Amino acid sequence: MLYFLENDLYKVGVESLGAELQHFVKKDEDLELIWVADPAVWAAHAPNLFPIVGELPNQQYTYNGKTYHMKRHGFARRSEFKLVEEHHEKLVFELTSSEETLAQYPFKFRLLIAYRLEQNALSVTYQVTNTDHEKMYFAVGGHPGFNVPLYPNERYEDYYLEFEKEETASRHLLSDQGLLNGDTERLLEQTNILPLDRSLFDKDAVVLERLNSEKVTLASRSNPRRLEMSFEGFPYFGIWAKPGPAPYVCLEPWCGIASRVGDSGELQEKEGMNELRPGQIFERTFTVTVL
Repeated sequence: MLYFLENDLYKVGVESLGAELQHFVKKDEDLELIWVADPAVWAAHAPNLFPIVGELPNQQYTYNGKTYHMKRHGFARRSEFKLVEEHHEKLVFELTSSEETLAQYPFKFRLLIAYRLEQNALSVTYQVTNTDHEKMYFAVGGHPGFNVPLYPNERYEDYYLEFEKEETASRHLLSDQGLLNGDTERLLEQTNILPLDRSLFDKDAVVLERLNSEKVTLASRSNPRRLEMSFEGFPYFGIWAKPGPAPYVCLEPWCGIASRVGDSGELQEKEGMNELRPGQIFERTFTVTVL
């Protein structure tokens, strides 16, 4: 079911399946900012990633001597969430552990995903609570796609990403199976500008780690509209579009990362996993502001 937030400037639509953002519309221009999920290109808008980010070796892992199977980016994006709070400026969706989740992931949890619309800013908050009697291990993150170009008279190559601070950073390279292959490639060299070009994704997603910046802006050389994403507290950042003529870009703040080729397969040893003690709460927020 689709739920809405709306003010004088913007309208936001969130689907209960996956608690997935599907619309972020600037009303005076009827301008849709979120990727339209064309099934011929990429049939998603903005998946939420939990309890893993990225791929597992052979889509499986081991915990306490038992092997579990889980698809890329986890099960939250394919799960029906319950709407637990609804106001004109805020929607909160809930997913809790069940027989279905325990078959894939042996921990009891409560995941809340909250959307808040304030003026020209939309914030997305992930809150994970360990409702189990033992430590739990998890990753969480966003995968929102934004239409690029935003206007019909523009080209994809008119757009660029502007990081908050000057960066010297390398991208982690991925294997054909979506695992970190151990190689890196320099992407940014004492600059805060990354031009968008479709060839950027010929080697799959751009995976960055521990940037100096906590904000990045999607901007165009041919129009003044800018989208600023703030992602304080997210140690990894992904940039992705399907290779080829895909008219969007995903800006992905992550608390977690794909497995490495040759890793042990033990969940608690997986890079980027977060640990929660019983009753402990983890919370992170990213915000998209239209400028």
